[in-house]
Amino acid sequence: MKTARKDFPEGFIFGAATSAYQIEGSAFGSAGSCHWDTFAATPGNVVRAEDGSRACDHHGRWREDLDLLRDGNFDAYRFSVSWARVLPEGRGTPNAEGIDFYDRLVDGMLERGLKPFLTLYHWELPSALALRGGWMNRDIAAWFTDYSRLVMSRLGDRVAATATINEPWCVAWLSHFLGIHAPGLRDIRAAAHAMHNVLRAHGEATAALRADGHGNLGIVLNFDHAEPASQTAEDRAAATTQDAIFNRWFIEAVTRGTYPEEALSGLGPHMPGGWEADMARISQPIDWLGVNYYTRHFHAADPGAPWPATREITGPLAKTTMGWEIYPEGLRNFLTRMARDHVGDLPLYVTENGMSWDDRVENGAVEDAARIAYIDGHLSAVREAIGDGANVRGFFYWSLLDNFEWSLGYEKRFGLVHVDFDTLKRTPKASYQALARALAPRI
Repeated sequence: MKTARKDFPEGFIFGAATSAYQIEGSAFGSAGSCHWDTFAATPGNVVRAEDGSRACDHHGRWREDLDLLRDGNFDAYRFSVSWARVLPEGRGTPNAEGIDFYDRLVDGMLERGLKPFLTLYHWELPSALALRGGWMNRDIAAWFTDYSRLVMSRLGDRVAATATINEPWCVAWLSHFLGIHAPGLRDIRAAAHAMHNVLRAHGEATAALRADGHGNLGIVLNFDHAEPASQTAEDRAAATTQDAIFNRWFIEAVTRGTYPEEALSGLGPHMPGGWEADMARISQPIDWLGVNYYTRHFHAADPGAPWPATREITGPLAKTTMGWEIYPEGLRNFLTRMARDHVGDLPLYVTENGMSWDDRVENGAVEDAARIAYIDGHLSAVREAIGDGANVRGFFYWSLLDNFEWSLGYEKRFGLVHVDFDTLKRTPKASYQALARALAPRI
């Protein structure tokens, strides 16, 4: 790799990220059912009807996985807690076995010199709450706040930073409008309510946790670089609309207490009554912002289609096995845009960035030169953003391990470490080795 630790400011944090459902194994440790278990059990929702019941068995192999982080010269580990593991019914009596697992996990990070970066919600909604409407139910803000306070009462004294929710666009839009993720709805009113309630949950939990004495609280948003497919007025408007839905809705709510008009033009008639009164609570101060970035898309007008009346076009650059363009410049753009337009000097973390590739073990090794180049390019983009004045404090690669990639099952491999899903053997890839060398302590 051309980029190394020495190229970044003193104290810059390098880490890797995972999420609970994707690696732990939901069948272990008396976890309750979550809506991904039932979504995957419904024909046609997930490739080969695969689910996270075993995943990477991180629940049983967490020590080995934390050793990989330590030996890779990482400073921090971004992990999530499963709501269904801690509260199998979503509310009520906690699962002592579940919270004890996370207690040991955090202690294990600290023993290895790793800073714990906690995410409270990475898409594992307990099935019992999904049956009550999930993110469409206004009461979810209170349910999430109670859960967050419970987790932080056990872990909050040892974590370095806490994010309320990971990628609310996926929680709400991808899952309730596009229907690709659990609960798999395609309903504009369901989407509008979820788009608002996920932010209410963030706001209520943030206020409660701060009142409980917890600090360094943030949220993790995902961004997708939106460009017009042509310079016609119609295609420029299509890109503006998609930028408003994907990139502006959540950050403007959190930092300004407003929603973009281009998105409200379609969602407004379907929003919960009196939603405007919630915006002050949603937009209370945060201590840091997480930026997840993978790719860009071009957008064209789709005349005659219902709102948003756009269609997505993939660009001409090289692509990952997800079909996503490799466009590091988009990461630089979002980091500088966040600093310029929304958060000023507030600390920014790249909380996810990575690529899927067709990785195979050959002679005991995995050669993934494409991933090494990908990481190098995006780290260079982060350096450029810092040079532009963005207060970027850290970078977390997605993901430490190959894992359950949601509706795509186990086909797409994002990990620095290869996982054989038959034996669960971990094999560090060439990218892991290259990054470990690049992150060696300063001399």
